[in-house]
Amino acid sequence: MNNIVNEPPQNENITFNNQLINDVINFCNNKEKDKLNNIISPLHPADLADLFTFLSKEQRSYILNNLSEDRHTDVLAELDDTIIDETVQELEDTKVVRSISEMETDDAINLIESLEPAAQKKILDQVNPTEREILQESLNYPEDTAGRRMQKEFVSMPGFWTVGQAIDHLREQIDLPDEFYELFIVDPSNKPLGSASVSKVLKSRRDTKLNEILEENPKFVKASMDQEEVALFFEQYSLVSAGVVDDSNRLIGRITADDIVWVVQEEAEEDILRLGGVSESEMNQSIGRSTRRRFIWLFLNLLTAILASYVISLFDASIEKMVALAILMPIVASMGGNAGTQTLTLTVRAIATKELVDNNRRKVFFKEIAISVLNGILFAIITGFAAWIWFSDLSLSIIVGAAMVINILSAGLFGFLIPYIFNKVKIDPALASSVFVTTITDVFGFLSFLGLASIYLF
Repeated sequence: MNNIVNEPPQNENITFNNQLINDVINFCNNKEKDKLNNIISPLHPADLADLFTFLSKEQRSYILNNLSEDRHTDVLAELDDTIIDETVQELEDTKVVRSISEMETDDAINLIESLEPAAQKKILDQVNPTEREILQESLNYPEDTAGRRMQKEFVSMPGFWTVGQAIDHLREQIDLPDEFYELFIVDPSNKPLGSASVSKVLKSRRDTKLNEILEENPKFVKASMDQEEVALFFEQYSLVSAGVVDDSNRLIGRITADDIVWVVQEEAEEDILRLGGVSESEMNQSIGRSTRRRFIWLFLNLLTAILASYVISLFDASIEKMVALAILMPIVASMGGNAGTQTLTLTVRAIATKELVDNNRRKVFFKEIAISVLNGILFAIITGFAAWIWFSDLSLSIIVGAAMVINILSAGLFGFLIPYIFNKVKIDPALASSVFVTTITDVFGFLSFLGLASIYLF
């Protein structure tokens, strides 16, 4: 074990090298509190939370229990969703409850919703009744909606107030959000009339009414809106912050750009991982649980592979007569699979970003078909020529080329249709499409190549 370690540089970008990680692990295991504090004290809470992904739950617990109250809260707010539950299990309930009370509501909700149901109830029962009611209101909204992501802390004022009154109120008010970018102007029933940016307020005369500096086209989101739609809303209107309203159009919270950055990253990672049949949480799950998750996906792949093998078995006599068929089969199938994956990826992304809608589906569909036809012809020429050079058989090279066109065309067709149809019937296209597209391209590849060979070569 190293006795002395150099403190990492105090900058915004901390690199977790093996030396730093090993030192933290050793100091935790040996309960060397002073040495541990020397190495982690310069770290930003977000960097310390990232470091936790390399530690065991006992080591994380040891660090958290030795942090100051403020730092303890900041680190818990930054923890990765996949390790929150087992980390909280190692902490005293009173510390967790205190941290939740000190967090902004969106961070508190993120922590609570990452816990198992029993742990959620246990912690919520110990939270101050007033705070519990506020948290429960957000938890009542479906997961991945604006209602779950919003902060309940915001600044609202009546429109008849002057800028001077607003500024004086902000200076005197103790219970304000740590950061806010706009003042929401509301009527007596708490329905928003609009908003005014802090910069606009500060640049206006003190006797100016807030009603006079309202944004002309205020942007508010419904609490029931899906978080992906909220992210697109922010992107389209270049928002830094937006108010959240309930079904009665009353202002109940706000969403800020930092929440949206998290949403965009989460949704993008989720789509990528689902295309591969895995999840981010597997990094910190037990071997048994990860095995069960992957087994289901791999078993489905096995069934589809058996289907492709069955198609091959239908032409076993033809393969026995010409070994070249067995050599060229993987080329046709793999090209179709790769082409299908390209179309599938673009289609899933277009669905997620709302770029693929009923109004333009024909245009997008025929564009993908055109691309597939052109690529099919180009690769038919290339593979046909290669087969002719390789086996000196013109008929075989023509069949390879024809099969290539058919398979790449089918890849484009089903790479678009399968995710589009799944989305229409409310099935996540990122989760379900890849297996079916791969199977179809394999089956069409083998069927077209071996079928044509059986008809025209024998």
